[in-house]
Formats: sequence, C-alpha cells, structure tokens
Amino acid sequence: MESGPDVRVERLTRYIFSAPSWPRSLALIVVLGLIIDAATYRAGQEFFLVGTLGFSVPALVAFLLTVPLVGYSGGQLTWNRSALLALACTVLSVILSLSPVLVFGREVFPALYAVALGLVFGLRLLVLVAVADYRIIRMVLPAFLQSAAGITVGAWYFTPGFVPYALLLQGVFGLVFVFLIWLIERPLKRAFQISGLNFLNTFIAHLTDDSKKMEDFFREIGEEVYVPQVSLFFSRDSGEDALFTVPNVHPGPMGDVGGGNLPRILHDTFPEETLVAHGCATHDFNLVSESEIDKIARAVEASRERLTFSGSASRPVRVASGSVSILCQRFGDALLMVSTRSPERTEDLDYSIGTVIMAEGRCAFSAVAFVDAHNCMASVGSPVLPATRIATEYIAAAREGFRVARDLPMETLAIGVSHVRVPFTREQGFGSLGVQVLATEVGGERAAYVLIDGNNMVPGVRERLRSVVLGHVDEAEVMTTDTHTVNTISGKNPVGYRVPVEEIVPYVEQAVREAVADLAPARVGAATASCEGVVVFGSQRVSQLASTVNAMLAFIAPISFMILALAFLLSILAYIVLQ
Repeated sequence: MESGPDVRVERLTRYIFSAPSWPRSLALIVVLGLIIDAATYRAGQEFFLVGTLGFSVPALVAFLLTVPLVGYSGGQLTWNRSALLALACTVLSVILSLSPVLVFGREVFPALYAVALGLVFGLRLLVLVAVADYRIIRMVLPAFLQSAAGITVGAWYFTPGFVPYALLLQGVFGLVFVFLIWLIERPLKRAFQISGLNFLNTFIAHLTDDSKKMEDFFREIGEEVYVPQVSLFFSRDSGEDALFTVPNVHPGPMGDVGGGNLPRILHDTFPEETLVAHGCATHDFNLVSESEIDKIARAVEASRERLTFSGSASRPVRVASGSVSILCQRFGDALLMVSTRSPERTEDLDYSIGTVIMAEGRCAFSAVAFVDAHNCMASVGSPVLPATRIATEYIAAAREGFRVARDLPMETLAIGVSHVRVPFTREQGFGSLGVQVLATEVGGERAAYVLIDGNNMVPGVRERLRSVVLGHVDEAEVMTTDTHTVNTISGKNPVGYRVPVEEIVPYVEQAVREAVADLAPARVGAATASCEGVVVFGSQRVSQLASTVNAMLAFIAPISFMILALAFLLSILAYIVLQ
C-alpha cells in the first residue's frame, strides 16, 4: 500500500520549493562577479573585470528583460524565478568556464566560455518552457537573453572568431534541448494526448495565482461515471433541519481545482445544516471540474421527492473485523455505517468496495450510507483495493454490522446539530467548514458524529478527540471530509500535523456540547440519489498517469546525459574545425 506509482510521484513534491526573493539572488550574482574580478586581477590584466562584465552583467540583463518578454508572448514568470534562473545559469557558466582553466591554462577560456553560453541558452529554454510557456518558439528569445549579452561581452574580450563559434554553439545546444523537450513530452502525448509541459505550466499557475486551468486537462482525460449517493434527511419541528450525505466521488485533486472543495460547496447548496462525509472513492474519482458538483447537488435535491419519514431509530452499535471497526446506527429502514481502521492507517477505499457493501446491505435496508471516516494517516499511501486483506476486513465487518443492526429495536429519535468555525487555515490542515457535529439520542443513549473539514488525521488524534467527545455522549466517531483544499502540492497535511491536538480539543468539545444542547425530536428519511454523467478522472487513470511519469523519470536522466555529452563533443569538433 505504500509503494504504488502514485505514491512515488507524490514523493517528488519534496523537491518543489519557492524561489528566494529577487534581491537576494541579484546580490549573489554581483558578489560572485566581484570575487571573480578579484581572482583574475591577481592573475593578470588579460581579462580585466571579466567577472562583472562576463558573468554578472549578462545575468542582470537576463533578469531585467526576461519577465517582460515572457509576458509579451503570453506567458507568466515571476521576478523571483527570473532572478533565480539567472543566478543558477551564472553559477553553471562560472563552473564550466573557469574550473578547467586551472588545469589547462587560460588559452581554453574563450572556447569554454562559448560552450557555457550555449549550455545556458539550452537550460534557460528548458526551464522557461516548463515554468512559463510550453510553446518553444515563444521562449527562444527570452532564453537567449543571457547568452546574447555574454556573446556581446566576448566579442570585446576575445578574437573575432569567438562570435561565430559561440553562435554556432547556440544552435547546437538549442537543438539538443529542443530534442530533449520533445522526448519529455512524447510519453504523455502518446498515452493521453496532452502536453506534459503545458500541464506543468498550469500547475505552477495554480500554485502562484490559484488558476483553475488544470481543469481543462482533467476534462480531456476524464470519463463519465454513474454513482450512488446516500443521504439522510433529518426534519424537526423545533431546531434546524440536518442533512448527512455521503458522496462516492473524491474531493480532490488539490486546492479549489476539480472537486477539491466538494464538502464546502455541497454544504452551501442546501438549506439545512449539511454534513458531507467521505464515501468510497479514490483519486480516480476526482471531479474534473468544480462545475461537476452541480450534477451531484441536483441529484441529491431530486432524491427528496421519494422520501418517507420515520421518527424512530436504533441505538448505536459498534462491530469489528480484523483491523476494521464500524459504528452502525439504524434510522428508519436505512443504516448509517462509519468505518475506521485507526490506530492503523486509514486511506481511501476503492469505489468497488463501497458498492459491494451497499449492495449487500440493500437486502435488509432501504439504503446504506457507508462512510470512510478517513481518520488516521501515517504517510501518503495507495488506496485500499478490492480483494486485498484489508478490503475483506471491511466487507466482513460490514456483514457483521448488517446482522447486528437488523435485529436492533427501534425507539424514538432525537437529533442535535452544531457547526463551529475554527481559527486555523488551509495551510494548517483545516478547510473552511471547521467542525460539525450530528448528535443523536435514542432510548436515552447518545451518539456524536464529529466531522472535521480536513484531509485525514495524524495517528492518535482521532483517539484523543474521541476520548473528549465520550465525556459528553455514550458513543462517537471522529471523521474528516477529505477536503483537498488543504493540499496544494503534497497530499500530506492531516489534522494535527501543524496544529497540536490540544489546540483542536476546545473547538471539538464546544461543537459536541452545542449539538447535545440542541437535541430535539426528529424524523428521518433516507434516499439514494443517482448522480449521472459526472465526469471524473477515470478508472485507473491516476495510476496510468503516475506510471507514465515514473517511466519518464527513469529514462530522462541517462538520455539527458548522453545528449549533453553529444553536444559537448560537437562543440569540441566545431572548435577544432574553426581553428
């Protein structure tokens, strides 16, 4: 469960970083030039101020002109990234130009400097195509800026033969990197007919500007699905009505893109206090666009027409099989089941596992609302798949729940609801809904269903919060919505990861107290909505994408090395010919 291709790709997010502020990068560029000036001055006057003129000035020119040129062509690049790119290329050119001089003497410096400028052009082209605009032809001029300034300086320092040699190398390295870009693009083009670098452009736009252009890519690879969604509608004569609904699509992939904010949008759609729990769905069932949520909302709203209300429910009962524990409670002729493996890690359950459980339960109940509490996360892992040991434990526990709940006596139902906002941010692992609680009272026995708007929990947090809740009720479960608004890069940002559990406890306890104080007689009606034609990523599409990316990562490094080695050999050959 820990080594799937999607997990290996997710681990690459540790290499994503924010560019330092541009003044810091520019200061390093200037200081590096001055250090080289000092070193060359002590060695003689042959290359006076070569550090400043040959390295710092081209980098500063590139920094100043790259952003407006990229913007003019329709792309986007921040000043911080422009400065960092200029600094990285300066360091690379210094190493490549000056290090061999210590061994082979000053005579090779002009040739090495020309080679370095060619490599800088190719590298800048690759980076700009990746982060600013995937259309190569538009990035050629911005990529050439630093090398062009260097060639101008070299024309003043070196012999007349330097300029044609340097320009020739610009063509060599440019073609080499264009070929490398083509190789990088080809796997995703062939497999999914999408541009990988264009997707990278939109991903960076999402990180910097909260852009939703990635949804266009998701729709290209998406497919329609028809999924059930079980909802429990609670009605009261006094107090607010409530809706507990369980979507079988996934609230991802990240931020507000796709279905990332599914819980909040559904909550705001319906008039009653709405708790949107996490059903059985993996990232294959991510919505391709936020607009797809409307289809789900309309289906749930339409299911109200078939409601038959009952004022009775059973007391809650907990069953278990292996590592899986399920809290079961009957509402009329429907059954609510909240499953967890805590303290064992709980990850997404495949859709097919949920449909098997719901289908078996329909033999005894009109509807089965099966919830993955999603409340224990040690690390980012692969989902629970059919026919695995853990999947069979879920099914076995559910069967036991059906057997036990079928014979439970029905008594008068009372419910209470509460909604407490928390002062924590998305970056701290909390979505905008905060903490919601549905409390029930049947035959004097109280239960609390606590729903936190977050993506999973740090191991132990569920147990700590549940122990506090059990100080006010007889049975309880603590769930998360699995909202991916708290995830912009990595999938790991669970509740309790950035905010200590001690700071969360007061808000959970407040929500439970308010829900218990709100208890009032209620009627409940259950309905299974058919959400039709909802466009999601598609079955196994995430694994296919991840496998393709992993294959690309496996061959890019060696092929890049071979291509660059060939470019250097061509540079040496050109130098010999032009002598």
